Amino acid sequence: MKTILVVDDQPGIRLLLKEVFSKEGYQVITAGSGVEAFEKVKENSPNLVLLDMKIPGMDGIEILKRLKKSNPSIHVVMMTAYGELDLIRESMNWGAELYFTKPFDVFEVRDAVKRLVE
Repeated sequence: MKTILVVDDQPGIRLLLKEVFSKEGYQVITAGSGVEAFEKVKENSPNLVLLDMKIPGMDGIEILKRLKKSNPSIHVVMMTAYGELDLIRESMNWGAELYFTKPFDVFEVRDAVKRLVE
């Protein structure tokens, strides 16, 4: 079973994505902070991380850099409510494969994740 980690400080986003991907047959784990995300990565070795760009205490770029240093093959999809092109470009330079701007179409996210992990 493929594992997805959803990292977002908004509980509603975590719940929505957990519900969508659980119905698709994935094991879904969630984290509301960067520290929690790294704990979950160590415990679960996810195949893909859906990562919010703005996380209190540690931004998404820093989390992305650390994830890619520890596991270069992990798939990372960024989520942002801001559409900041410079941050999006930087995340792609650090190995993020896709990004979605909030509010996003949950079915587009689902289809993109399927393509990456299957």
